[in-house]
Amino acid sequence: MTDFWQIRWLLDAVIVFTVLEGLGLWLYHRHTGQGLAPGEYALNMLSGLCLMLAVRAAVSGAEWLWVAVCLSASGLAHGWDITRRWRQRQPSFK
Repeated sequence: MTDFWQIRWLLDAVIVFTVLEGLGLWLYHRHTGQGLAPGEYALNMLSGLCLMLAVRAAVSGAEWLWVAVCLSASGLAHGWDITRRWRQRQPSFK
């Protein structure tokens, strides 16, 4: 039973750390103009957060619908990020 609580605690810690990391990156860029712009990492970070929330929901015994919502949101964010990056790399022919 202790392993179960340790997994939940670890997931919570990683989720909080990831949110704080995103906030730190955003604040650094906003105040210095250096580093990554939020548009460069936000969708990727959102996708990862949604995956972690899906695992957290599953481990907590939440209804399957919440797990499905988190997984769907992760997939959408990932797909949007890949599409955006793909379009940025495409040469524009005129």
